[in-house]
Amino acid sequence: MKYIIKLIAVSSALLFPFAAAAQDAAQPAKSLPDGTPIAECLSPIEGMSCIPGGSFVRGSDNDPHKHCDQSSYNKAYMSKEQKEAKNYVNTNPAMTIWMQTYYMDVTEVTNEAYKACIAAGKCEKDGPKYVDFDAPKQPITGLSWYNAKKFCEAQGKHLPTEAEWEKAARGENGDIYPWGNEAASCDNAVVMDSRGRSCGEIKRKGKNPEKGRVLEVCSKGKSRYGLCDMMGNAEEWVADWYTNNWADCGADCTGINPKGPCGGDADKDGKCGKYRHKAVRGGSWYWPAEHATGIHRRSHVPSNDPAHHFGFRCAATQEEMIKLTQK
Repeated sequence: MKYIIKLIAVSSALLFPFAAAAQDAAQPAKSLPDGTPIAECLSPIEGMSCIPGGSFVRGSDNDPHKHCDQSSYNKAYMSKEQKEAKNYVNTNPAMTIWMQTYYMDVTEVTNEAYKACIAAGKCEKDGPKYVDFDAPKQPITGLSWYNAKKFCEAQGKHLPTEAEWEKAARGENGDIYPWGNEAASCDNAVVMDSRGRSCGEIKRKGKNPEKGRVLEVCSKGKSRYGLCDMMGNAEEWVADWYTNNWADCGADCTGINPKGPCGGDADKDGKCGKYRHKAVRGGSWYWPAEHATGIHRRSHVPSNDPAHHFGFRCAATQEEMIKLTQK
């Protein structure tokens, strides 16, 4: 009898090899391509979520948002042909990227959290340039990339790379949004809609109330990985130098845990070869929903001069999280 059962099992595997392959494909990877084991999620410190390691689809070959008029949408890196065609796509090509397990702040860093860092003598004074943007639970905006980076490091974390940010926003299957592939709206993100900026929430004091304001973090609830405001509210600084597309970046933007041009480093002059700008992700209260996607990218000078109203959140590696949980 045992022989018959074994014979049936062997015959099934020979006749239907695709069934076994499909079953194997459904199992999450246990190691990175270089053989490094993928770390199990630790119980993170309060206010952070674990993003399990593995592969994900970064970028897109079908970005419908081909022409962007954001003032800091950097055209300096575009080819002559791109400019003439007014095809400003900077999200291609789609490619598989591998990540070790890491952690992300659930919310954008708030005014109260940043002020606490200033009070502790660990952060530079910086922050909102608009009136009605300074409530404790609003995301801090208007600060430089350098001061965002310094804040994260003061917490024992780091400013997330573009790859870390995009996987957290899109998940492993390449969804365009943190909740799937349904377009952003004021049901799930703080964006501009038919009622105006900030889903129609005007500034309550100061000039130009129609310019809207950032809302308290997590006003639209949580989505993938338990994160808030990955789309809309404040656009977010990330660690990488900005590159016009993923192909131009080359090896620095591929493989395992990529950190972008120059490996995320800077030379003695604080620059990275031809790169002079840092990447910004996520859309905002000020712009319509077409900017609030998991693939949309823009850029700005790290000094944030002239000032834009970008915010940020922090990330942690497995090693950083171990240290944070031991404090």
